[in-house]
Amino acid sequence: MIYLTRRERFNAAHRLFRPDWTDEKNSQVYGKCANPNWHGHNYILLVTVKGEIKPELGYVVDLKILSKIIREKIIERLDHRNLNLEVDFLKDKIASTENIAISIWEELEPETRKLEVELHSIKLEETENNFVEYFGS
Repeated sequence: MIYLTRRERFNAAHRLFRPDWTDEKNSQVYGKCANPNWHGHNYILLVTVKGEIKPELGYVVDLKILSKIIREKIIERLDHRNLNLEVDFLKDKIASTENIAISIWEELEPETRKLEVELHSIKLEETENNFVEYFGS
């Protein structure tokens, strides 16, 4: 079994908040991340797939194809967007890094199956000190 990782980047704004709470309660729970005027991050996305090397090709998956799928399904939909307002697959979710990573998994997993590889993990770095890893449900 070989694990192969593709790195992509995107920039996006978001706000951590619950619409059923007051601004005061959101601020108390989420601190500066609840700023009603949003805040942004330079995200780094690491998508890891796993599979067997295809003997006729010498690799697990064509990285150009994997990269194209990630760009079309994820990056183009997230880059320079407001994650709370403009991203359909995050609608009605708290735009935490955890929820973003899970949602990215949900978007990519069916696509990786078509490539005959298994999605192993999504790692999403929000800052140089904060990141999440998701390995599916």
